[in-house]
Amino acid sequence: MAEVLFYERPVPLNRTVHKDLRIKGLQNLKFAHNVHSVPLTCTEFPVTARDIPILFAGPDEVTAGPMALLGLRQNENLFLDGEGHWAPGVYIPAFVRRYPFVLAEKPPGAEGDDFTVFLDEAYEGFNSAEGERLFKEDGTETDILKNAVNFLGEFQQHVARTKQFMEDLRKHDLLEPRNIRLERNGNVINLNGLYVVSEEKLRKLDVETTHRFLTDGTLGWIYAHLLSLMNIDRVGQRLAQIEEAEGVNATKN
Repeated sequence: MAEVLFYERPVPLNRTVHKDLRIKGLQNLKFAHNVHSVPLTCTEFPVTARDIPILFAGPDEVTAGPMALLGLRQNENLFLDGEGHWAPGVYIPAFVRRYPFVLAEKPPGAEGDDFTVFLDEAYEGFNSAEGERLFKEDGTETDILKNAVNFLGEFQQHVARTKQFMEDLRKHDLLEPRNIRLERNGNVINLNGLYVVSEEKLRKLDVETTHRFLTDGTLGWIYAHLLSLMNIDRVGQRLAQIEEAEGVNATKN
């Protein structure tokens, strides 16, 4: 099963086991409190770039993928407040919005479709008394479940397009390592294992490749990524506000 951040008890959706299950809408996003980055699809780059840095991360260049940088310290999402509310006006990545459902690959050799819908049984909004039903009395899906599954399907299509996008970047050797070093109140924060698109290599692309990148959207996504890097300082400012609040609380105590 693919990596599923946030999900404490993911189980396959089953119309028999979950026939009486109801769901209440998300009241908060506290489940995302402890992540400082989440995977991102390339189609999300333009809207994400307004506020959140977009970088490529992974053990090496071959496995690196795009992610939204949400914090500068481990287990800290700077775009969520103490009540689990996302920063007003800031885009929420689809990786977060699909919760508490997720489309995961079936084990090799399993029958049926390549993917199956899972849900997080630990989600506090699931119950048998309040909220919208997932299945009708006849066992068919309700509109709320249909919409959730459709969203998962669209998300998976964007994931597939993102894989092609990453293959193009690697094929043309456009990625280069980038370490981020920030000094805050005498402390040094180093973010390693990151990659960005090299503007120098981008300018040296041949005409045919450049034209293809222009027509299929790749070039727009690349420039959205490059523009988003200016937001690293803004994330640093969010951290400074948190540290200032922590200092005030420590003084009071």
